[in-house]
Amino acid sequence: MQTQKPSVSLIRATSYEREALRESLVTLLEPFGGMTAFVNRGDRVLLKPNLLTGARPRKECTTRPELVYEVAQMVMELGGKPFLGDSPAFGSAKGVAAANGYLPMLDELNLPIIDFHGQRYQTVGENFNHLRLSKEAMEADVVINLPKVKSHAQLTLTMGVKNLFGCVPGKMKAWWHLEAGKDANRFGEMLVETARAINPNLTILDGIIGHEGNGPSNGEPRLLGVLAAASDVFALDRAIVEILKVPPHQVPTIAASQRLGICPELTDIHFPNLEPELLRIDDWRLPDKLMPIDFAMPRVIKSTFKHLYIRFIKEPMTAYDRR
Repeated sequence: MQTQKPSVSLIRATSYEREALRESLVTLLEPFGGMTAFVNRGDRVLLKPNLLTGARPRKECTTRPELVYEVAQMVMELGGKPFLGDSPAFGSAKGVAAANGYLPMLDELNLPIIDFHGQRYQTVGENFNHLRLSKEAMEADVVINLPKVKSHAQLTLTMGVKNLFGCVPGKMKAWWHLEAGKDANRFGEMLVETARAINPNLTILDGIIGHEGNGPSNGEPRLLGVLAAASDVFALDRAIVEILKVPPHQVPTIAASQRLGICPELTDIHFPNLEPELLRIDDWRLPDKLMPIDFAMPRVIKSTFKHLYIRFIKEPMTAYDRR
């Protein structure tokens, strides 16, 4: 029986203006049957943007709020119940969202935003059976992954797969940097297994303006003019490196997904709109120097105590009170 090729929808898009962006998203999702192919009435829908930091709000380090707004509206129009969630590297999800201009959109749509502190164990292969993932992410009816395309000083590029590492709660991210960070291959496999466990229903990549150079936060904005969507996050990432002309083996997440046999070859991906070569650029800037993935022990200890403070000392709040 012939296996159906994964589809990656690629289009040109140059504007975050609401009307133009909505039109772009409709075109982007049309090959899949629109948002109705992913969301049913009553579904609790996690929108997982990249909320890395609030420190450089005009440097395109995070997923644009305009994109999240339009996706949330599309979900709500179908009777879905969207909420935002993340576990930022620096600060709280609400704090990072506020610094990046999300609050007017959250208020207008009455969207909850949560930090991923709730945990559950999730067996992910033999090598990562102690990996903890957010309960809120794992129990959502639908997960829509909303990454930003960025160069990354530790992992070369961050796209759809890496964005899902934000579903690992608080202190556990630091521990995984310590536990697996000395081996880029193992760290890449951990990220791939995380993405495979979460298994997002839909990934929409914000590549209208990317972040190149010394990312994920110390680089500079770069107009790329691309929106991408797929139900197969591994196929989407493979298509994006083709656009940026970055060899797949240089990106640990793609190299790991290829070793594990879950990353399709480019010839095995269906492109219902534009082919990658029509969007290709020759001068995307990668980091000047790749940095170690592992963190120093003091950072891990600091992260652990922060988690314990939030989890056991700070006044408890239910997930849907955090807005």
